[in-house]
Amino acid sequence: MKITKGFTLIEVLVSTFVLSVGLLGLAGLQVTGLRNNLSAYTRSQSTQLAYDISDKMRANIIEAQNFAGSIYVTIAPEDATEKASCKAIAGNCTPADMAEHDLWEWNAELMNLLPSGSGTITVAPPTYKVAITWDDNRDDVVNGDDPNFEMSFQL
Repeated sequence: MKITKGFTLIEVLVSTFVLSVGLLGLAGLQVTGLRNNLSAYTRSQSTQLAYDISDKMRANIIEAQNFAGSIYVTIAPEDATEKASCKAIAGNCTPADMAEHDLWEWNAELMNLLPSGSGTITVAPPTYKVAITWDDNRDDVVNGDDPNFEMSFQL
């Protein structure tokens, strides 16, 4: 009869190692899943924001029908200013003021909901194009590695 001391200890160490490698794999899958979930969320937000500005433009049809001369196209969203007269129910808000206020609100939402989010609106009458970019991989640079969302619509 041969006695082997410590054999069960080696088995426990090997099984612990195999289990830890498996758990590390699960942790990697969890991180990848969370990253993809966040990416899908930001894509959904960009889609919603594009439809939001298109709906605002349709609601302000008088200004939007100026096409290339419209405030929606001539002012960059980050240069738009808040118009207090457009926030009051009984305010005197011209269509141009409303357009600038819409752009100001839209830009604020872009910056709040998307990492390094920005948007542009261009027109080739009668079609408007909304393009939204953001830093999806969170490297503090919006470049070709990051996705963008583009949508075209007519009034």
